[in-house]
Amino acid sequence: MSSALTSLSRQQQERLAQWLPGATVARDHSWGLVATTVLEVTHAGARFIVKAGGDDDHHIERELHAHRHWLRPWTGVGRAPALAHGDAEAKLIVTQYLPGELVLGGEHADDPAIYRQAGELLALLHTQLAIIDDEYEQRMNDRSLRWLDGPHRIEAAVVRRLRAEIATWPTPPAALVPTHGDWQPRNWLIHDGVVSVIDFGRAALRLPDTDFARLAVQDFRRDPALEQAFLAGYGADPRRADPRQPDAWRRTLVREAIGTAAWAYQVGDERFEAQGHRMIADALAGGA
Repeated sequence: MSSALTSLSRQQQERLAQWLPGATVARDHSWGLVATTVLEVTHAGARFIVKAGGDDDHHIERELHAHRHWLRPWTGVGRAPALAHGDAEAKLIVTQYLPGELVLGGEHADDPAIYRQAGELLALLHTQLAIIDDEYEQRMNDRSLRWLDGPHRIEAAVVRRLRAEIATWPTPPAALVPTHGDWQPRNWLIHDGVVSVIDFGRAALRLPDTDFARLAVQDFRRDPALEQAFLAGYGADPRRADPRQPDAWRRTLVREAIGTAAWAYQVGDERFEAQGHRMIADALAGGA
């Protein structure tokens, strides 16, 4: 085993040695802000991505669930990495390597054609199934209040406004679909003009508009043409349309803003925290 694998727990190293004996690390893709190790490894002439969670990790289990239940529309056409091995107890997952460069920060970051493909891909995920959940909206309200109860740097007056607004929100039944949870260019790969998807650690059943939120406050804000292209892809089938409805969309934006500001503060990501505070200000002002 390469020395880089020592960042994995003993259990993870042993499991990986069973799955990919003699694997060597080609590149460390770890983000650094959370206790998740992401390694590109080679074994028997093939390339894989190894993702290992820390003691408090909940993302690996989500990622495994997504691979086993929701990703076939993408993996079946080579638009997402296929699962090779996984162990929820060891918090370890191995997927086949998917070639490509991140769209974020690259030459394609402002290309509407890329966003149209991303919209098409997202529609494939969302339209697999839908379930009605009578308690979803209340759970999301409660989660936002827990973020506000925890450590953050949101001003006290703003916290009071947020709490007052959340208290007025209705809690209707919600039609939930499989969502990615972090749908934005940092999780899109581009290879030979084709977009594919990575990182499913936040995948869960949610309202479909939650997968629009991060694009809305970043990329769509920067260039409305990207939003138009994305929506054209998402709604390429006439049966599909923009799922954002004004009242529900506002709730989504406010929840996303609170979670961004609080989470980023807790992990020490000041740039992302600043974005969260801007998101809160925009949401309270009625914009995106």
